[in-house]
Amino acid sequence: MHIASRQPSEQSPTRMAPLAVLPVFFDLSGKRAVVVGGTAAAAWKAELLAASGAVVHVHAETFCDTFEHLLREGASAGSFILHRRPWERDDLLDAAIAICDAEDDGEAASFLDAAQSAGVPANVIDRPRFCQFQFGAIVNRSPVVVGVSTAGAAPVLGQAIRRRIETLLPPFLSAWAELAAGVRATVMQRLAPGTPRRAFWEAFVDRAFRAAPTEHDIEGVAREVEQIAGAGQASVGTVVLVGAGPGDAEFLTLKAVRALQAADVILFDDLVSDDVLELARREAKRILVGKRGGRASCRQDDINALMLKLAREGKRVVRLKSGDPMIFGRAGEEIAELQAHGIAIDVVPGITAASAMAAALGTSLTHRDRARSVRFVTGHSRHGGLPGDLDWRALADPSATTIFYMGGRTGGEIAKRLIDFGLVPETPVAIAFAVGRPEQSLITIDLARLASEDLVPVGGSPVLIGIGRVFRERAITGMANAA
Repeated sequence: MHIASRQPSEQSPTRMAPLAVLPVFFDLSGKRAVVVGGTAAAAWKAELLAASGAVVHVHAETFCDTFEHLLREGASAGSFILHRRPWERDDLLDAAIAICDAEDDGEAASFLDAAQSAGVPANVIDRPRFCQFQFGAIVNRSPVVVGVSTAGAAPVLGQAIRRRIETLLPPFLSAWAELAAGVRATVMQRLAPGTPRRAFWEAFVDRAFRAAPTEHDIEGVAREVEQIAGAGQASVGTVVLVGAGPGDAEFLTLKAVRALQAADVILFDDLVSDDVLELARREAKRILVGKRGGRASCRQDDINALMLKLAREGKRVVRLKSGDPMIFGRAGEEIAELQAHGIAIDVVPGITAASAMAAALGTSLTHRDRARSVRFVTGHSRHGGLPGDLDWRALADPSATTIFYMGGRTGGEIAKRLIDFGLVPETPVAIAFAVGRPEQSLITIDLARLASEDLVPVGGSPVLIGIGRVFRERAITGMANAA
């Protein structure tokens, strides 16, 4: 069977999905802000604006105890200017932002009208109809500030998300951000745009999540700038082979996400999902180098040549492969080619399809009462049929769990060979179509039925075949459900 080849093709990044709101950040340092109302809710907004460095003009005839306490204590930044009188339209002129805790819809409408006339963005507390923007939940690691919005749909969910993020961002991140601000001018002056600057900042970020910066860290940052500046523009880039897992982006490792977010170019396979690619650095060039059994595919020589070309241009290349790159991923050939030309290589393992199938079935592939070993076997050769050198007598061992990858077109022949070499026809078989994807389908049968059925699924989804006694309970359950 002759399979046509195709050339690598550049792909556009996935378009931005619709946004309920646009996240923006106001610089209010030294700017005039207006808060109308003397309530606790108005006090919180006034404190928030002052913390952002604003000069906050507060208008109210009376103030609650919370507000009076805030005014006595003063702001952590910015300042308050008190006006013990009702607000007037002219009070909003030249303001950068305006907040009102209105007594009723009539006052809310008047406030919004005045703000719009003055060209000032306005928010009326707890009255969304009269708001031009909303406040979200805040994670404060200034100068790192994270805002979370649910567009008013579920404020409690926003707070829950904020709490989760709080646990992920250590308090000492503030100190690292301040250090970054301190060295930024030096980096811009000493390091050329592109690879040198990105190399510095990525090394900097790796440190930022370990511990609070020490004097040694501060000195090290300065040394690193000079070392990179002295080395000049890197003439040779790097290649990282990254396992994308079986499809679901949540199967990615943290190291895989970091590699995607540091990439200049991503060479990805057909089976890599859009959800995985969405986690990549948006500016990274994406090139499809798809290889699928029975379909037009990119030649391995073309992929190797493209990786070499990009690395020699100084690019950070990610070779993104479905599953684990070291399991039937042609990684050995790519590593050998790159090493032969002196290209630095790293490998980030991924979850292989067999592990995803075992998890989906709730089955241990090495259950100690049913299997002494587990084996991964290719279900097709480069010519499309079964490999001619498989040891079928060894594969027919009933004490092993055997997983055949890419066996959709050869499943029947696999079963016949195993039965011919002594594996009983009642041996349980689990079959996974598109494992780890939304369209995932799992069935359990026995070896005799596998020998008589065509497993090629509609749409050409990848097929995984598991054979062995570990699937017995799942097979019994499946037959009971079918009955």
